[in-house]
Amino acid sequence: MPGISLILATVGRSAELIRFFDSLATQDFSGIEVIVIDQNQDQRLELPVAHARACGIDVRHIRHYPPNLAAARNVGVEHARGEWLGFPDDDCWYGSDLLRVLHARANGADRPDGVIIRWVEQGEPPVAAPALSWSRSAAFRDVPVASITLFIRRRMFEQIGGFDARLGVGQWFGAGEETDLVMRALRENARVVYEAAGEVHHAFVPGQVAATRQARLDARSRARGTGALYAKHGLSAWVIARGLLSPVLRPVMKGSLGADFTHGVAVMLGRLDGWRGWRRRHQ
Repeated sequence: MPGISLILATVGRSAELIRFFDSLATQDFSGIEVIVIDQNQDQRLELPVAHARACGIDVRHIRHYPPNLAAARNVGVEHARGEWLGFPDDDCWYGSDLLRVLHARANGADRPDGVIIRWVEQGEPPVAAPALSWSRSAAFRDVPVASITLFIRRRMFEQIGGFDARLGVGQWFGAGEETDLVMRALRENARVVYEAAGEVHHAFVPGQVAATRQARLDARSRARGTGALYAKHGLSAWVIARGLLSPVLRPVMKGSLGADFTHGVAVMLGRLDGWRGWRRRHQ
């Protein structure tokens, strides 16, 4: 019986999965399984899945359509057998000892319900907050949580009802499903801790904001997820106001009134859309 189940929902990629499977093949921990949730309508995953099996990795290949990242992950968990769940992206990869580090931390004296691993390309987790808390999350501190770095005990995942499929990639509220999951767990008094010894990798190159209409539309879509969290979790008026104004005020204070400012306006409008939309549709 595997101790860790990795739920990998994918659409539109194939070669990147081989890199992920190669990173699993180097792990010095063997109690894993991978549930591949295939949201493609073609056979592009046949080669990567065959490659994984040739590497000795326990893989199950399940089709799910139409694409919905949160819903696909929930389907994957239904097929999982491990005590712990992870949610790698189809273009991330793991450091060679990540799963051993996770297993040791998960079985520590404090028996956490969730562990957040270090995302190398985005720097160290905040040492001032070795564990997450609802009070900080309600003030929208220590968020968002990237799903590639999140591992959660299965019983906690099931207790809070899994991912909210109304949030995330492919939905009108275009992000926020992993942050919402963690916030709901914290409201149930879950202990979610940081672990800096393991490494998750995902290409991330900070740089100039693209000054295109599509970039602004994408930013607005993702920001709707954040706005939805404001409404869903009943965050305070101060937190909401800060979240709406800060994307615009930051570039103004830096004197950057070009693409950074228009991007900030898109984020502000998206968060306002999401807050209003959630209240109108779901409250």
